[in-house]
Amino acid sequence: MKKKILFMLLFCSFAAFAQQQNITYTITPATFEEGTTVTLTVSGASINESAWGVTGNALYIWAWSFDINDANIVDCPTNGAWTASNEANRFTYDSGSDTYTKTFTPNTFYNRNGIGRIGFLVKAKDGTGDKKSQDIINEVGSFQVTLTAPSENSATIISSGGSLNISASNTGGSASYVLKANGVTVNTNPATANYNFNQTGITSNQNYELQVTQGAATISKKFSAIVNPNAASQTIPMGLLDGINYNTADASKATLVLDAPFKDFVYVAGSFNNWQPTDVYAMKKDPTSGKFWLELAGLTSGVNYTYQYWVVDATPNAGSPSLVKTADPYSTLVLSPFDDGGIPASKYPNMPVYPAGQEREVTVLQTGKTPFAWSAATTSFVKPAKEKLVVYELLVRDFDANRSYQDLINKIDYFKNLKINAIELMPVMEYEGNESWGYNTSFHMALDKFYGTSDKLKEFVDLCHQNGIAVILDVALNHAFGRNPMVRMWMNDPDGDGWGSPSAENPYFNTTAMHSYSVGEDFNHQQPRTQNYVQRVIKQWVEEYKIDGFRWDLTKGFTQNCPANVAGGQENCTGNRQQDRVEVLRKYADYSWNLDPNHYVIFEHLGGNDEEQQWANYRLNETPSKGVMMWGILTGQYNNLTKGFAGNISGMNASSRGFTAHRLMGYAESHDEERLMYNNLQTGNSSEANHDVKNLNIALSRMSALGAVSLLVPGPKMIWQFGELGWDKSIFSCNNGVVNTPSDGASGDCKLDTKPQPQWTGNWLGDTNRSKIYDDWAKMITMKTIEPVFSGTASIANTSSLYPNIKITNSALASSQLKDVLILANFNVTAQTVPSGFAYTGTWYNLMDNSEIVISSTSQPISLQPGEFKIYGNKTASLAIADYEESPTIALYPNPASDYFTLNETISKVQIFSITGQLVKSFDATKTAGSPFLVSDLNQGLYIIKTLDENNVMKVLKLLKN
Repeated sequence: MKKKILFMLLFCSFAAFAQQQNITYTITPATFEEGTTVTLTVSGASINESAWGVTGNALYIWAWSFDINDANIVDCPTNGAWTASNEANRFTYDSGSDTYTKTFTPNTFYNRNGIGRIGFLVKAKDGTGDKKSQDIINEVGSFQVTLTAPSENSATIISSGGSLNISASNTGGSASYVLKANGVTVNTNPATANYNFNQTGITSNQNYELQVTQGAATISKKFSAIVNPNAASQTIPMGLLDGINYNTADASKATLVLDAPFKDFVYVAGSFNNWQPTDVYAMKKDPTSGKFWLELAGLTSGVNYTYQYWVVDATPNAGSPSLVKTADPYSTLVLSPFDDGGIPASKYPNMPVYPAGQEREVTVLQTGKTPFAWSAATTSFVKPAKEKLVVYELLVRDFDANRSYQDLINKIDYFKNLKINAIELMPVMEYEGNESWGYNTSFHMALDKFYGTSDKLKEFVDLCHQNGIAVILDVALNHAFGRNPMVRMWMNDPDGDGWGSPSAENPYFNTTAMHSYSVGEDFNHQQPRTQNYVQRVIKQWVEEYKIDGFRWDLTKGFTQNCPANVAGGQENCTGNRQQDRVEVLRKYADYSWNLDPNHYVIFEHLGGNDEEQQWANYRLNETPSKGVMMWGILTGQYNNLTKGFAGNISGMNASSRGFTAHRLMGYAESHDEERLMYNNLQTGNSSEANHDVKNLNIALSRMSALGAVSLLVPGPKMIWQFGELGWDKSIFSCNNGVVNTPSDGASGDCKLDTKPQPQWTGNWLGDTNRSKIYDDWAKMITMKTIEPVFSGTASIANTSSLYPNIKITNSALASSQLKDVLILANFNVTAQTVPSGFAYTGTWYNLMDNSEIVISSTSQPISLQPGEFKIYGNKTASLAIADYEESPTIALYPNPASDYFTLNETISKVQIFSITGQLVKSFDATKTAGSPFLVSDLNQGLYIIKTLDENNVMKVLKLLKN
């Protein structure tokens, strides 16, 4: 059942290569009802556990069930995830007999009644890499019906006027048989054990249902007859694209285009023909391109229509289906019978209804849809310069409790006050399941509905643009998963369940991955159809959603040069430079820049500099300057520093990798690594009692220094959500709160579990130890994005030490400007006097508050407490404090104030900052609206007031003290 329905495959790590094994098993008793307790026994001798990396005889059952009509497949609720089977589904091992057993009662185990079949397989806890047995199906109940001809759930292709022979038998003797075609009874036999009927003169498509009744039990078997319409050859109209082509002049019409080589004919079935397509809905075939197309007429503007393609191969290869019912590969909205029931109406109001009686995904078509009203801010949005980017990476699912775009909209002030200028969303394209990181994508042009509507995402993008923030999408185009129509139209499906892996004639996918970074099904990026599909995906998100850039996941997989038997090993081959990969990724970047010359192109390659230079240095001399930004992971190095051990961070500098310009998106933390703060608390340096890094507040106090030696290095930088508040929950935290850390370096059991939101429920912004990181990083980000010096060059000294020394200069600036910066930090657990290296003597300024320091010698040492840092500049920073924008929904009175001020809202915390960024006063107790805040002890001047209300929403305003 791997790659099939409802199991919500979640992954991020690279797949390990294993092999499916065929097991030997018995079920006792052999015949049973759904309420009978049964025992499944698996022979240990038939399994090579070591081939799956299994230790401790830890094998698991992955199970699913069918209804009484052998349809409506539902996963066992205790399966867990494919990467982490639930312990409830673990087999019991008997070493004496070398057997694995699992005892269960079907209707209890599967949590449903009316079971007609059960299915299961045996797997390792993490089934990635085909660490599983064959699929096994077993009938439930003493009364069984066997459809002898045609095969159950099959589609028989016939000529118009042809016939279909139908035969069946049952295990209970005489029974009543009723045969229906398209819902109309065409034959009955009230009492027979063996049924035979020949339907003749079939001129239209027929969906058959054979109902067999004995006593109170009724079993249905379904199959169909598809009439070959002999697709009409007709030239496709000019300008049509694959997918839906709306007629802008006539809302009653739309034209569908499907590229389906090797297929004989295609019907369009949908709500507009009651899912019973006649010859009128047989697609025409273009004689030149071979594409199928059909114009739909009589549509009503604003109505949500649903449809599928019935794609037919009259002479399929062995193991391939003759008929595949599939949604449109170029869908922009799909409905899923597997996932949509778990999406609350509060997140997706008025969701189109999935059509009753259908199966698998369907495409939504709507003519006359009102376009989203983008604001002038989006139409005139100027993207922040690549060199100045500070990207905030987040997973919508884990950002806030409601897990929606509305949550992000509600927290816009949080992003603004942190001063980041770009937000990167982990994948939001239609993926399998709801609880996911999103990399198991099935429809790349469709928005997944779990986080909200299309208009709600557009509202968020528009709001970001209004506030100077770019929006970047993480997109997984290395692969697709089993629900993808381009997988299913050309697949091997030996068990006939409608799911399978790509066949040899698939024009998009490899039959086996051509690299060692295989997840899902592997796209062949040398195929022209794949390249066209990728370009259409780019176009959809850039033009329809105004997305400013893409982060391309797993770009190592975009090569065809590294098959499993390659000399030197597949993984070594994939890690080395591959010219086919260089060229095709350049082509995709070119296409992006053709649509938007300032589009952000970001690759998660994490490979050798030789290949990465080919993208980072590409088309730099143009106006605007191009160049692909490369992800630069330095998690281990920076985490060593925060833990109190030596770390070499020189790799944060783009020049260290041979990049001509600042095209290294360096980061100390991303979605994919263990959290820095968690590691601080687990393995931090505890040798000094007065500065024990395993102490939470001590560990938090060191994170501001992390920002100083990472964010301010010239070039784009990225932070992971809530690193700015010292997120200290393990990435391997399970839903039940347990931390399940992997012991073998593989993906942890709970890495992909939904995480809590203590930053909101626990009021982390109200915690001075945590909010100090947020405030300090906001100042640093402000400096980086505003001050020209941080577009200059950097040198990072004291590598492999506890005392990083970073010199930044911009030779293009005048000496009267801030043109030289020196960053020092002490990551030891004791106070230290560290070497400096000022560019010249005289007055310098601590840019965190613009206080002066007189330097009498360029080598003048600087004393730093453990975890302390300094950012020195030759001139003051024009915005040493974050330039907070005042919140319009809160009022302060009187202003100016002499002795006190009041606020018009109930407030849980108030902080008062000097204009240079120093915290000068704090009120931590909740006060109701109108309560006084005494400020008579403050000097005259301008102050910044930060407030937290009862819902932990931060608001900012200014106070003039008389």
